[in-house]
Amino acid sequence: METKPVSDRMYGFLVLYDMHTKFYHSVLEGIKDEDATKRLDTKANHIAWLAGSLLQERFELANLLGLGLKAGADELFKHHQGIKDDVKYPTLSTYEDQWNTISPILIEKLLHVTDEQLDEVINFPVEQMSFPLFEMVSFNTYREANCIGQIAHWRRLLGYDGMKYM
Repeated sequence: METKPVSDRMYGFLVLYDMHTKFYHSVLEGIKDEDATKRLDTKANHIAWLAGSLLQERFELANLLGLGLKAGADELFKHHQGIKDDVKYPTLSTYEDQWNTISPILIEKLLHVTDEQLDEVINFPVEQMSFPLFEMVSFNTYREANCIGQIAHWRRLLGYDGMKYM
């Protein structure tokens, strides 16, 4: 019997997932922790929140695929919580270490997800939403690109060099 390692519906997402896995480190490279929480007199999400939220969503997706893992700052981010004032967020290196842990675990799950799994409807009672896993993967992939772009913008606003793509 021939096994099909990747759903045709997942191929494009997996390419982007691989890119985002690398871009996460690139976009955070060299940013000082004291700069990661600057909001420049705005209500915008700072780098530490964006980076932690990205990490949280990778853990959440892995859990939707059958794992029972928690990000280190789960309490700050679970149920898609927004940014909190006067909270000390973890260091960027802490996030990056956890990113390195969850990313290969999640890619393994995504490589073997079936079309049947992708069609399963997931309920999120706290958020009062439900939709198929495929839509969750789609949204997470879009959101990763969006958040990485926001961090890249913050880099420039805070006086850092632009993000390197290679």
